[in-house]
Parts: sequence; C-alpha cells; structure tokens
Amino acid sequence: MPKIIAIDLDGTTLNQASLITEKTRHVLQTAQHAGHQVVIATGRPYRMSQQFYTQLGLTEPMLNLNGAIVHIPHQHWALEKHFLVKRDLAFEINAQKAEFGATFVACENKETFFLDNLSHYDAAFFAGTANENNLLTPQNLIGDPASIMLGTTPENLQPLAQRLQTLYGSDVDVRTWGGPFSILEMTAKGVQKAHGLEYLSSVLNFKAQDVVAFGDEHNDVEMLAWAGWGVAMANGTPEAQKAANDVTTLANSQDGLAEYLLDYLKLRSILDEQAV
Repeated sequence: MPKIIAIDLDGTTLNQASLITEKTRHVLQTAQHAGHQVVIATGRPYRMSQQFYTQLGLTEPMLNLNGAIVHIPHQHWALEKHFLVKRDLAFEINAQKAEFGATFVACENKETFFLDNLSHYDAAFFAGTANENNLLTPQNLIGDPASIMLGTTPENLQPLAQRLQTLYGSDVDVRTWGGPFSILEMTAKGVQKAHGLEYLSSVLNFKAQDVVAFGDEHNDVEMLAWAGWGVAMANGTPEAQKAANDVTTLANSQDGLAEYLLDYLKLRSILDEQAV
C-alpha cells in the first residue's frame, strides 16, 4: 500500500552538519521508486529548503513554514495553498518591538522575507541577499505574510510567547523555536504541520492512516500525533517522542530515519538486489 512519507528536515532528515547523507538520499529515493510519496514538511522557508527538495529528486508537494505554505516547487499548481497572517498585525507588532523586548521582527512569505532593520540581517540565518526591498514597510509588504517572526533574549522567550498568545491568540498561534535560537514564530490560528499535511493528503487522495511522519521537535508534535504512524527521532524532544507511535533506535546523525525506513517499508531486499 503506497504511503506518504512526511519528513521534517532539521534534526530528522538532515545530519548534524545540516546535510542529507548519501545513505539517506538513496533510501528515500528507493522508497519513491517503490511507489511511496516523499513529502518534506519543514519549518524552514522555501528558499532554505529547496536544495534538499532538488537533491532528493522530489516531484510531490512540500510544506514550508510549518504548513503555512503547501506547494509544488518549480511549477504552477492550481491547488497550492497559503494560510496567512493579517498584514496589519505585522506592523502592529513591529511598532511595539521595544516594549516586547524583541531584537528583530521579520515576516516570511513563499518567495522572500521582510526585516524591520537591515542591520539585523544575517546571511546565514535568512539566506540570500537583502536590500531596501526587504525592509518591513507597507510599501514592500503589500500582501498578508505566511508568518511573523520575532527574535528575543533567552530569558524573555517564554514570557513573550505567553504575552503574544494572550494578546493575539484568537487570530494566531505562537510557537518558540527549538535549538539555540531565541525565536518566536506566529502563524495563522490552527496552522501547523498536521494542518498542512491534512490538506495535502486530501488533495492527493490519501488518508491519515496512509501517512508515515518523522520529526524530532515541538513543531512536529501535531504531525506525529495526526499521522497514521508517527515516528520520533532518538534525538527528539520528550514531547515529540510522547506524541509518536515509535522512536528510531538511531539519531539523525546516524541515519536514523533511513535505517527505520529500510525495515518499516521492507526496502532492504530491494537495495540488496540493486547491489548485486
């Protein structure tokens, strides 16, 4: 029975160097050749994930910004979906950034980003280049964004998340990033990876029971719980592992996803035949 294999990137498909190993690439492509559909479901914007889509040779839709954007790269797809935040909210928050204790405010959409001040631009963090067109102004941000992102200090991260949820929780959900960054992200109410994956599955005529999802962090929890079979990584957070049906025996740095799929999809015999 064909499956949708939904894969998070950071901490899951990518190793500690933020790369897809040759083994993981080979296993995922073997799964595709066996009739399964591999779908990237990432919190990253498209510009910071398209290289992995290309490396894996994918043709299926993908989820960016935690399900706020569902699209097929490199083509017009009539069923492309964007779940957006009201534009005015971005400017309201930006006007209060000092009061909120925010170090920067940014907005993301499918193609680019907008930043409150170019002095906050970090090429490694935002990717690409930035100029006056990337400033967060009414003249530049003419449509509703897919997400609003705030940087802050580690000690202010949770208090600010709670404050923003109290103030704007009727319209948006507020999440904190995992890892070393003190970042909050606001997306339209109810939008997260499970929401985007449910939409994608419906248009591809798959049911939740036909989805196998892999993740490691708090932004994967709903997806792992929603999927017919949710798999958390050995290096995953306790919340992710609790939400999942199973946990890999190996971490992302050890090709844990690839090893799990070899057994779960019974791909070892196929690879053995290819090696002969």
